[in-house]
Amino acid sequence: GLEGKLDVLVPRGGKSLVARVQEEARVPVIGHLEGLCHTYIHEKADPAKAESIVVNAKMRRVGVCGSTETMLIDASVALGLLPRLAKALGGAGCALRGDDRAPAIHQMKTATVEDWTTEYLAPILSIAVVDGIEGAMNHIATYGSQHTESIVTEGDAAAERFLAEVDS
Repeated sequence: GLEGKLDVLVPRGGKSLVARVQEEARVPVIGHLEGLCHTYIHEKADPAKAESIVVNAKMRRVGVCGSTETMLIDASVALGLLPRLAKALGGAGCALRGDDRAPAIHQMKTATVEDWTTEYLAPILSIAVVDGIEGAMNHIATYGSQHTESIVTEGDAAAERFLAEVDS
């Protein structure tokens, strides 16, 4: 009954709602079914900001597609910063799963390949220790869903490069 009155739909809601709208709509639909979102903690991240941002990005509303599902942390700061971030996340009720390097720095369950491709929509976070911004961008290019990616840094050049080169 609305033919000619709508130019495009942007459905907001759960995965099944978005899929149904995309399938049945007779006008263009802008929608995204999965949010495999990443937060990258760069070597120039302010530790207090990194803690506040990553806990909020994961735990504010775990059941939404924009919630962080993977935290990437630069290897150059992981030894000093990962325990702080893991403690804050754990204190907020988040279960952690780490790549082969993360559990050696802070106790957590070892991640599987499936963890990198799972939209948890739950208080579970995968953690990967990456080698610089290249490592972060490669991980995102491999496992991301082009939904929402973020970088925590005080470095303007790194932020600009991340924004220019990450497809999300």
